[in-house]
Amino acid sequence: MNATTHLGLINVFIGNIQGGLGPFLGTWLAETNGWSPARVGFVTTLVGIGALVMSGPAGALVDRLGRPRLLIGLACLAILGGTLLILPAHGFLTVLAAQLLAAAGGVLLLPAVTELTLGIVGKDRFPQQQGRNQAFNHLGILIAAGIISFGTAHLGPAVAFWVLGAMAVLAIVATATTPGHCYNGRRAVGWKEDDADDKPERARTRSILSNRKLLVLAVALALFNLGNGGMLTLLGQKLVATANDATAWTARYVMVAQLVMIPVALFAGSLADKRGRRKLLLVAFAVLPVRAALSGFIDDPMWLISAEVLDGVASGIVGVAVPVVVADLTWGSGRTQTALGVVNAVQGIGGALSAWYGGLAYALLGWTGSFLALGAPALAALALVIWLDATTEPGRRTRRRETLAARRPAEQPHPA
Repeated sequence: MNATTHLGLINVFIGNIQGGLGPFLGTWLAETNGWSPARVGFVTTLVGIGALVMSGPAGALVDRLGRPRLLIGLACLAILGGTLLILPAHGFLTVLAAQLLAAAGGVLLLPAVTELTLGIVGKDRFPQQQGRNQAFNHLGILIAAGIISFGTAHLGPAVAFWVLGAMAVLAIVATATTPGHCYNGRRAVGWKEDDADDKPERARTRSILSNRKLLVLAVALALFNLGNGGMLTLLGQKLVATANDATAWTARYVMVAQLVMIPVALFAGSLADKRGRRKLLLVAFAVLPVRAALSGFIDDPMWLISAEVLDGVASGIVGVAVPVVVADLTWGSGRTQTALGVVNAVQGIGGALSAWYGGLAYALLGWTGSFLALGAPALAALALVIWLDATTEPGRRTRRRETLAARRPAEQPHPA
């Protein structure tokens, strides 16, 4: 089994565990401990803030240590331990500590897997492999959701714990059995692979944080997530008022979005070089206002599936394009994962505020107005991405220019 196959398996198994129990946490605490929605929401908010704070340091740790397989294993153990600690936990502080441990593992996974991927396939093959990674990731989420949905009726809500635990163990096994010789730490950061004596200094963290294009990308993603993060939640609340079976329809929408993300991620990976990273982001950000309009003006649950298809398109593209663009902007600095962690933290702020923003918009503007308000930040994000110039697109045209420049001296006639 080659290393890229292991990357696929790792991403299948971590797809469901990155967010810990996620939406199943509230269900478990409410059913077994009698927690109120306010108490569950308070813990979830504190854990979300903790995850934002830890994202940057997690990326810096990956850059500094340079042992992504070890870090993936530790991250999976943290998620597993933090999740299983919920089973006997009843107190607020115990639950909070367990979830913070799981969140620490979750924020460490993305930069560690990105580092491992770059170290195995290199920068040129990274876009296509990142597309495969994301496709396998969404497939893992679908598999886990199906098992939990079927198993809950027979085994109760605790089945979510056992599915997550099994996924975490399998992710550790897939990581540990990945051929170590296939990973090259110098390849992962853009240094010369065949010259071990060449030891470039890592860029200062300050220089990464002051990279204007990186900051623009982070702000654009924060605006995108401000509109996207709470849209399905708001749609679920709208269905309660307009449909007979809101819960079932919401579950179907989640499944539809994940199914769409699989082929979109595969195509986005192959198109990143052919069409350019910026064009992919433009498509993703342009789709969100359309999805918002459909969600606002359509009441029929069946026709609302079209809105969630667009969710799959936008989210599938973003999951592939963002790590690729961050790698483009920081290549050779030795700080790619630090930058990725910072970008994730900034965009997470938008996601954390999205549900509140959507609820406030509903209180002021009603259903249609609230969805249009959620689509508005994506238009600002679209303008920012348009501003990003072609330096984020080192695709075929750039490589063609480099090839022609390399050939030009050889094609000149020899002097007589």
